[in-house]
Amino acid sequence: MEKEEIKQSKGRMRAAVWGCFLAQGLCFSSWASRIPDVKATFAIEDVFYWGLVLFLIPVGKFVAIPLAGYLVSRLGSRTMVQASVVGYALSLFAIGAVSSIYALGACLFSFGVFWNLCDISLNTQGIVIERIYGRTIMASFHAGWSLAACLGALLGFVMILYNVTPFVHFLLSALIIIGIVWLGRNYLQEDRQQQYAQVEQPKPSREPSALWQFIRKPELLLIQFGVVGLFGLVVESAMFDWSGLYFESVLQMPKSLQIGFLVFMVMMTAGRFLANWAYRQLGKQHVLQLAGAFIFVGFFTTALLGNAFESLALKVMVNSLGFMLVGLGISCVVPTIYSLVGAKSHTPVGIALSILSSISFIGSLVAPLLIGAVSKAFDMSQAYLVVGVLGLCIFLMTTFCQAFREEKGKG
Repeated sequence: MEKEEIKQSKGRMRAAVWGCFLAQGLCFSSWASRIPDVKATFAIEDVFYWGLVLFLIPVGKFVAIPLAGYLVSRLGSRTMVQASVVGYALSLFAIGAVSSIYALGACLFSFGVFWNLCDISLNTQGIVIERIYGRTIMASFHAGWSLAACLGALLGFVMILYNVTPFVHFLLSALIIIGIVWLGRNYLQEDRQQQYAQVEQPKPSREPSALWQFIRKPELLLIQFGVVGLFGLVVESAMFDWSGLYFESVLQMPKSLQIGFLVFMVMMTAGRFLANWAYRQLGKQHVLQLAGAFIFVGFFTTALLGNAFESLALKVMVNSLGFMLVGLGISCVVPTIYSLVGAKSHTPVGIALSILSSISFIGSLVAPLLIGAVSKAFDMSQAYLVVGVLGLCIFLMTTFCQAFREEKGKG
């Protein structure tokens, strides 16, 4: 009887965290699916100027990094998950409600702050649950995020076809998100003590000055993971923020065929559901190598062949194939890195994820300006070629860096 209760309890813990990942994914995709409509609402034609507007999201994310590490360590990820996901939903609603470009900028900054607070607190909860289970389940949490993002992209596509305003769309999404968090709140795990228990240090190691040592002198493997994460976040930004505009501006597709973001999210979701199976069959290092190869081939397919055909049907097929390959490739990069942090790092989880984020979120800062600048100087196809090269960089780093080497008997 006790074993059954423990099993049910573990299942409810996992379901609660999975639900919060689901809520975060829905919030994100609600925004991403309506980016062209928000851009049109404010009549922004210059791609570099729009890149500057979007730049406020990663600025918010970057500003939140030290705040996230401190709050998760002090308040615990249980409290921070609830506060950050609700704040994320309210920021989404505010984006749809404002009418001034300056107010939009403030909302996007807030959206970025809560986005990062969600990332750190949710992944900390995920690692806690993964340790309770004693096996790799992080990819399933990220699969929940992707599933919600995929459904959110589909919902956004329907909203666009029926001319539903972003205000109504974002209000509906925010209410659903808050409801999901409220239902699962009692099964989230308290982890404030676990942040420090992992490190075998003398008693003074619990003091703030000792924690500063982790930040001042991070483990080499965290730097290596962070650089791959940086490349991954540039790729994600290129797809999340620009895929809708790519189908609209570069390919000049009618609204009924602007399915780039949708097919990307479908394959990203499929890849995350397959990730645990792929880990067992190939190992995490080989999965990351394949991911880099798929990203490289996908972007180059779209950028070089996307406009090579006159037929609209062929255009849709070729670009959808490219977007699908990128989606499959990027699906496992972030969850695999987070899982590797939990398995290999000796730094407290909240601090380790903050260090990782400090490095990788540079990708989020760089991406809007890089893509906007290259698109203005040349075109968005050339920008996608530049981003595609980062897939090759992921392949090379995961092949030659020691941090990604497999340990025998572990997967």
